[in-house]
Amino acid sequence: MSFTRRQIIEAGAATGALGLMASSPLLAAVIDSPELRRRPDMAAAEAAARPRVMVDPTVDPRIVARARASFDRHRAQIRHAETVGIVDFSKVSSEPRFYLLDTNTGRVTRHFVSHGRGSDPGHTGFLQQFSNRIGSEATSEGGYLIGSYYDGRYGRSMRVNGLDHSNSNAEARAIVVHTAWYAEPDVIAQQGRLGRSEGCFALPQRSHQEVLARLGPGHFLYANRAA
Repeated sequence: MSFTRRQIIEAGAATGALGLMASSPLLAAVIDSPELRRRPDMAAAEAAARPRVMVDPTVDPRIVARARASFDRHRAQIRHAETVGIVDFSKVSSEPRFYLLDTNTGRVTRHFVSHGRGSDPGHTGFLQQFSNRIGSEATSEGGYLIGSYYDGRYGRSMRVNGLDHSNSNAEARAIVVHTAWYAEPDVIAQQGRLGRSEGCFALPQRSHQEVLARLGPGHFLYANRAA
């Protein structure tokens, strides 16, 4: 008995292995190898293990794969999947590294974002370490669920809830998504890097408006390093 490519894709989607919405072309995985042709029973497992995602190549495929795996683990808590946020903290802060990903098309918009001063004590522009510890003023890695809007010190902002042990203190640490002067591109022009937050996702004003509109309550955000 042999399986067509279409059957392999459908098998992966049916088992939930592919992550977000089964109808999204972003999640299509086509595994076509001699081994799979000999062992069609392995098709779904291999599709989950080695997906080919059609995402804008601007985003490192390693962090896309980790974001998809995290989404799959937490899918029961996620209400909206048409847009996902992915932050690649392996990039320096002078590069856009906050991605809004359209899961139906694979297209992304790119944005600057600050990391916590506890993650970069020497203010090098590179995140050196993650921390979930209260008082660390560091960035935490893992999956987040976007919470409620509120008006605070930086104006309209969004709370986030950590979904993993590595960011479980996000609410207690008041980690949020907000705009800040030190996250504006002109700071890069002056200093060569963005300023640092206290662990929050601080964005330029223009980017923040798009994030507020597209990544509201019930959406998923993933932060980590690709390498």
